Amino acid sequence: MKIINSISGMRKLALKWKQEGLSVALVPTMGFFHEGHLSLMKAAGSKADHVVVSLFVNPAQFGSNEDLNHYPRDLEHDAKLAEDKGVSCLFCPDAKDIYPPGFQTWVRVEGVSQRLCGTSRPEHFRGVATIVAKLLIIVQPDMAIFGQKDFQQLQVIRRMVSDLNIPVNIIAHPIVREPDGLAMSSRNTYLDAQERESALSLVQAIRLAEKMVALGNRSGPEVIQAIRNHIQSFGNTKIDYVFIGDPESLKPCREIVDETLLALAVWVGKTRLIDNTLLKQ
Repeated sequence: MKIINSISGMRKLALKWKQEGLSVALVPTMGFFHEGHLSLMKAAGSKADHVVVSLFVNPAQFGSNEDLNHYPRDLEHDAKLAEDKGVSCLFCPDAKDIYPPGFQTWVRVEGVSQRLCGTSRPEHFRGVATIVAKLLIIVQPDMAIFGQKDFQQLQVIRRMVSDLNIPVNIIAHPIVREPDGLAMSSRNTYLDAQERESALSLVQAIRLAEKMVALGNRSGPEVIQAIRNHIQSFGNTKIDYVFIGDPESLKPCREIVDETLLALAVWVGKTRLIDNTLLKQ
């Protein structure tokens, strides 16, 4: 496995593969790999000749009071895990090269970025869309693999790729969970034992909603209230949002029909966790 730090080096390698007629899959990450990341790499490897994993803790998607400086990092361990999964290249650019002095061009995706996480993190998706656009331009992959845990991020990227006619196939990969159901996240390491128990309120709330819908309840407001009551019964929890709406437009709805997105964001202590599912009739 190659570890490449320079943009020019990554472009040169990607061009070589293209000239050889080989397919390339990109897995964008911020590192500190867990089984969720590794499942993305495995899926990418099953679909392409070469897998590029980008590892870049993107400062542009962190707010001023968020955890950029404390975000977990372990490059040596990450490199070993990626190599064990058959990754061809780990692309680890420096922030000063991605955002050089005088940088002033940003990608904004309106509409789908302005609800859910976009309400409490107004600049987050500007940073996400910009870094993903830059990575797609640099690597020029045939496909890019994203986890469904951040469903809104997935929709923002799909919208950007469609609107800007970027020739890449965006592939969604299912949420990977811990044995107890907690959605895997690098931020789970922030949780102490008591908070870890409270964090299970998210997946339990999702299961509660699924049961309500299976029993015939189609009322969005009633399901949302039941979810809120359940999460708030745990200590150390503070709800950012509970959303029920259309999975493509991310517009809220009052009735659960066909496939309806349920998405949650909850502070557990000082850690913000997200989760989601598609509710089906």
